[in-house]
Amino acid sequence: MTPSPALISLATASPPHEIDQETVAASARAQFAHRFRDFDRLFPVFRNAGIVKRQSVKPMAWYLDPQGWPERTAAYLEGAVDLFVDAAQRALAAASLSAGDVDTVVTVSSTGISTPSLEARAMGRMGFRADISRVPVFGLGCAGGVSGLSIASRLARAKPGCVVLFVCVELCTLAVRLDELTSANLVATALFGDGAAACVISTDAAKPLAVIEGTAEHTWPDTLDTMGWSVDAQGFGVIFDRSIPSFAAANLRGGMETMLGAMGLGFGDVARFVCHPGGAKVIEAIELALDLGQGALGAEREVLADHGNMSAPTALFVLERVLCAEPSGRLVVTALGPGFTASCVSLAA
Repeated sequence: MTPSPALISLATASPPHEIDQETVAASARAQFAHRFRDFDRLFPVFRNAGIVKRQSVKPMAWYLDPQGWPERTAAYLEGAVDLFVDAAQRALAAASLSAGDVDTVVTVSSTGISTPSLEARAMGRMGFRADISRVPVFGLGCAGGVSGLSIASRLARAKPGCVVLFVCVELCTLAVRLDELTSANLVATALFGDGAAACVISTDAAKPLAVIEGTAEHTWPDTLDTMGWSVDAQGFGVIFDRSIPSFAAANLRGGMETMLGAMGLGFGDVARFVCHPGGAKVIEAIELALDLGQGALGAEREVLADHGNMSAPTALFVLERVLCAEPSGRLVVTALGPGFTASCVSLAA
């Protein structure tokens, strides 16, 4: 039998600038209230988002100046490579490995465009071998942390004994726009933070954090406009359909049943769902849809409060906290992202 891939290590990293939610809310009022007639109606999102503080690659003042594609891209290239290196080095150290031990690197990022991609830009600082296999992935959005872990685990399974490094980096704050007077942009301003996470995966592991049992995805038809980016001369513009929480409440259970079934599992086989906390309302919708009980997703609320919505890395920040509590039984890590798609990975902890 082909050996199962294992999660050997997991590490997270945050950029240096920390901003509290009250400061962001006050700044948003100063920037938008006199220009956006729906501002007062939407303003409670800053209070109700469940966020206390967030981290960003740029200081607060940077976001208050007009920024276009060149400025946003320059900030992305600098900040994303720094976070890539930070998270990757932490994960390798936790696995007692060096960059020279890595055979394949999977990089997930959807908040900037980089060609050459981030792992190529980080090669010199990391010390990767010249023959390393590079797998950059764009467009997965909030599902990227889970989908990327799935991709990395399947690559590890396909070549037993190889070391796969998975890194996801998202600089969501770079998509905050002063020129877009929309509810989606205001919600993004209230939610977005920056962060990175990295994992080492291999079939050759003496004491893994968890064994990766299976992976699955489910995409709902006719949902392309639920979540994603619009693109214009200034940069990315966020697409958030207001129905995301209600859609999750109504549809996630059916999708999860299908995904668990594809892995030979049922709800009774899962000790803990580890979920991407897109926002306070999304967490509540997930608890309702999966019949978890109100307040069950405590680690998810903690990560949201401490870091905001960092897109792809957020689910891995939650997984890190759950694993630190030394759980027993099966974990299913899941996230919702553009497509509109749910992704999940089953772990035997």
